[in-house]
Amino acid sequence: MPAGRAAEGEGGRRRLRVRRAPAECEDRRVTAEPDQELPAHVLRELGFDVRRDGDGLTGTATVTPELHVPGTDRLRTSVLAAWADTVCGLLAVEAVRPAVPVTVELDVHLSEPVPATATVQVVGRTVKRGRSVFVAEVELRADGRPLGVGGGSFMTSRDRSVRLPPRLSPELPATGPRLTVPLAERARCERPEPGMAVLPRSEDGLNSSRTINGGLIALAAEEAVLGLVPGATLCSMAVRYLQPARLGPLVATARVDHGLGLVELHDEGAGHRLSAVATVRTFP
Repeated sequence: MPAGRAAEGEGGRRRLRVRRAPAECEDRRVTAEPDQELPAHVLRELGFDVRRDGDGLTGTATVTPELHVPGTDRLRTSVLAAWADTVCGLLAVEAVRPAVPVTVELDVHLSEPVPATATVQVVGRTVKRGRSVFVAEVELRADGRPLGVGGGSFMTSRDRSVRLPPRLSPELPATGPRLTVPLAERARCERPEPGMAVLPRSEDGLNSSRTINGGLIALAAEEAVLGLVPGATLCSMAVRYLQPARLGPLVATARVDHGLGLVELHDEGAGHRLSAVATVRTFP
């Protein structure tokens, strides 16, 4: 694909000088008990409430201005990706616990942008429950009207010392404080230059395996694209997770041509290791 504006440095690759995170970041384990209060997390501030719905799960949230694409009244597609990851991931937890499921692929596709104040539903169901791979799909609705589809595939963490509580509920009530600043600002995701976004590793942005959350990785990819096409809304986003982003910061670099974009996301603290790739398309 012809390259649009991109963030590059010597040898066609932009490198950041970062301070390596402490080694113990790689060795922390899941220790929360089922009855303990959930710790603070960026994505829990989005007001997303997940409940049992027959054999599946349904998550519900109301769109607020903090979740809009900057400069617009449209919902970020990365937020839908994060919600799809949550619903599909909780279904995966039911299938593989006490092992920890990790996201391998995640995608969302929209027929039109989500309205500014819509109530969004993410309706998830299990597609495949295998010994090594778990697959779920979601239907995306706005104010009860079908608006898109998505899905996720998962495998169990290779680190067998990481375990989830065996009584962990698949339901996730929307409790605690709500987002009061734009999502990218809350996640401390910055755009140092067009086509680049930098997401730090933070305690309130990790997943169950103590690596950067997949939904926030989607946010970083979207931010890199928005640096090239400000105000655009993504009609499609597909993320492939290649390696856990353990140390951070996560550096996303994008190139966009005629509404089609490719984003590479590198774990800068781990020797610029490629952690994920994302393909996106913007609405006309």
